[in-house]
Amino acid sequence: MIIPVPSLKLTLVFLGSLGLCMALTWLLLRKPGDVGLDKPDQHRKKHGRSISRLGGLPLFITLMAGMCFMAVNLKNQERSWWPVLICNAIVFSIGFLDDLKPLGARVKLLSQIGAACIFYGLVSSIEVITHPLTAESIPLGWWSPVITILWLISIPNIINLIDGMDGLATGFGLFLCLTLAFVGHFSAMPDVVMISTVMAGGLAGFLVFNFPPAKIFLGDGGAYLIGFFVASVSLSTSQKGYVLGAMLVIVVALGIPILDTLFAILRRAVRGLPLFRADAEHIHHRLIELGYSKGQALAVLYATGAVLSLLGMVLLTQRGHGMVITAAALALAALAVARYLGYVRSFRGLRQQVTRAMERRQQLEYARAYGRVLELEADKVSSAIEFVELLARTLHRLDFTLRPDHGRALGVLTLLDQRLWWVGRNDLDVPDEVWRARLEALQPGLQRALSHWQELPGVTLKLAEEPPEASRDYPATSTPQTSL
Repeated sequence: MIIPVPSLKLTLVFLGSLGLCMALTWLLLRKPGDVGLDKPDQHRKKHGRSISRLGGLPLFITLMAGMCFMAVNLKNQERSWWPVLICNAIVFSIGFLDDLKPLGARVKLLSQIGAACIFYGLVSSIEVITHPLTAESIPLGWWSPVITILWLISIPNIINLIDGMDGLATGFGLFLCLTLAFVGHFSAMPDVVMISTVMAGGLAGFLVFNFPPAKIFLGDGGAYLIGFFVASVSLSTSQKGYVLGAMLVIVVALGIPILDTLFAILRRAVRGLPLFRADAEHIHHRLIELGYSKGQALAVLYATGAVLSLLGMVLLTQRGHGMVITAAALALAALAVARYLGYVRSFRGLRQQVTRAMERRQQLEYARAYGRVLELEADKVSSAIEFVELLARTLHRLDFTLRPDHGRALGVLTLLDQRLWWVGRNDLDVPDEVWRARLEALQPGLQRALSHWQELPGVTLKLAEEPPEASRDYPATSTPQTSL
């Protein structure tokens, strides 16, 4: 494989995008507002101060400026990229609005599906796939819109899922855009090369401020923009509906994020947790638990992403049995990663591990049933004292105590008004996510009671900066992470 050398024009485009995104991000940081701030909590968000999550805005402006530049410099192109940019703008707007005020997972997903349908109708679709060994063309028929829309909504959510560590999603987005530029060069599409170079330059400029310790976050707007850009541009490299290997290249380059997403889906499905629920058990979290510093963990993931991107480029140029061998090697590597990171303690004991996880799933369903009853009782009881007595009995059945100083460790849950609900925990053997999910099952009932009675005697509610005095005598809220 011959790696192409970028021309002077492409080098200037990259540097111009880098400089523009850096300048816009710097201006955004110079005038911080009160909206779009990511505040630290007691669980996943452990940064020391509130940080803006509006980083997708300078990245989007850079992309639009690059689009205008491309429209002037590539006038002889047969197709227009404006429909692609419009669909990217829709997806970015969904995430950006969520950064300003949470929209909910259902609203975001439906909006993404709408943008994908617009893209399918106006721009491109996956109509035919090519067999990797025989080069035989296989028409998809009515599966075409299903696979196209699934591709367009899955990549943004995969990128958003890994955006839990400073610089991680931005760095992977940079690798992916450079990979797309190579795909465009291989397919003799200068427009794909240029628009991918613009996005790569913007991501490099943003990474200056997003590298740990981050001064600004991508937010959902930035993560969705990166993901949808990669998904939509990879489809735009097809000719007459035939995908020229771009999807395969992107899947290989996204090896770590896809593996992380697969682990998250399996983990949450077995535990009975919502699939879109954020947790602190992603691959980068596991690496830090194994003793890596944040910088070391990021370097390992960057190196892996770069190798996978190069592997995807090789597969694009060398087809045939090499694809099958590579797929088998990647599958074995995924098993090794699962074992090393502790997602699987032992392949021999995997059955027992899954059995224990299913038992915890039943306990979570048990907690949810109590939560529904508690929510109904909040409207039926006659006084706050009566509700607190019922809450105390419920907590006891779920291995909690109403008073934080009566438990073996502290449990903390953030309520809708940003107050922290402190309880005691007696069960130290369950993962952090599991006991937290049990406590969250009781939150609707507690919120309903607080709407009736402003204060609940005996319930410890404090602001984030006011931990209860008992906290200094008890262990931290986190517990050792266990697999599944």
